[in-house]
Amino acid sequence: MKTIDFFVNGTEISVTCSPSKTLLEVLREDAGLTGSKECCGKGECGSCTVSLNGLPVCSCLVLAGQVHGENIITVEGIGTPENMDPVQQAFMDEGATQCGYCTPGLIVSARSYLNSIGHLPGLDEIKQALGGNLCRCTGYTKILKAVQTAAQKQLTFREL
Repeated sequence: MKTIDFFVNGTEISVTCSPSKTLLEVLREDAGLTGSKECCGKGECGSCTVSLNGLPVCSCLVLAGQVHGENIITVEGIGTPENMDPVQQAFMDEGATQCGYCTPGLIVSARSYLNSIGHLPGLDEIKQALGGNLCRCTGYTKILKAVQTAAQKQLTFREL
């Protein structure tokens, strides 16, 4: 057992656990943040995506011992129902969710991507950015539209 200190959604937390416990398990079981979902457990689906120091990662592949002193943002840290991030609002407005299981990972990936660019992305760019996230319910059309809508709102806001 080891004490691991890191930041989650801007709050420092300390967890005593095996360093080989996955970040996903720590977030869900120890921190009570259940937005990230376990689906494949192999880093293939993206349902457990979180931002680690600004980059999207599959939290099922990251060990707790690797995040000591690091900054994690989960879907819970992106926005709230009362104050949604533009990505979350666009997913709602465009009807980009169905069962919702993949949605937290898609939102984290989309937010990380949009934070890294300063232009309106084309569909191919968005597909590339979301390439590590799978959705078994949709044909991705509404998801891609939601990311474009969020990007447009973000650029408009920056211009103001």
